[in-house]
Order: sequence, then structure tokens, then C-alpha cells
Amino acid sequence: MKKLLSTKYSAGAFSVAMLVLRLSAGILIMKHGYDKLIHFESMHNSFLNFMGIGSTFSLALVIFAEFFCGLFIVIGLFTRLAAIPLIISFSVALFKAHNGDIFGKGEPATLFLTCFIVLLLVGPGRASIDGMTGK
Repeated sequence: MKKLLSTKYSAGAFSVAMLVLRLSAGILIMKHGYDKLIHFESMHNSFLNFMGIGSTFSLALVIFAEFFCGLFIVIGLFTRLAAIPLIISFSVALFKAHNGDIFGKGEPATLFLTCFIVLLLVGPGRASIDGMTGK
């Protein structure tokens, strides 16, 4: 019981926790991005036109962030760099598309945004390509 309530942790426990966070957030966001990728034709005209860059280009940027950056997060390569487009994407989703409704329809965006901010701040852990190469 003492160990369960302790605030101390080992480097191994930290690396396992970051692996679980990376895999769960990365795989879930890749599935989300893959759905957009295969339905690109039906979505590109009705997607959010962010800052006037066009709905097609906005959708392409979101697909890049969700699918390809999600893949980098899963394998743990350039993890902090890959988290940046995802943070931008989910900030736009939360504050522009869902009007900052963190407890309503914007809740999934809030959860993903939180995961990717943690990955940006803390890094991927030792169980990653970044961790193995010492980056």
C-alpha cells in the first residue's frame, strides 16, 4: 500500500508510462487521420478554412499532423518536433471548431491536446528511437 501511494518513481516506470502515452495517443490519432485521408475527396470542400488558406490545404495539413506526425510519435522518432503540428491542430480544433468547449464537444480535442503537450514538454522516454539514439 505504501508503494501505491508513493510519489517516487523509477526511470523504468517513467519510460513505460511515456511508451504507453505515446502508443495510445499516437495510434488513436493515426486512426483519426487515416479516416480523413481515405475520405479526403468528400471532406475537402466542407472542411474548416483556417486563416483563409483554403479548406483543401487546411485538411491536408491536418492529415499530415494526425497521420504522419502520429506515426512519428508512435515510433518515437523526432517526438517533440512531431508533437508541435499536433498541438497546433488540436488547438485550432478546440478553440476554433469547438469554440473552447472543453467539457462538451471539444473534450476529445482537449484530451489529445493535453497528451501532445505532455509529450512536447517531457519527451518520448527511453523506449523510443529518440531515447535509444540519445536525442
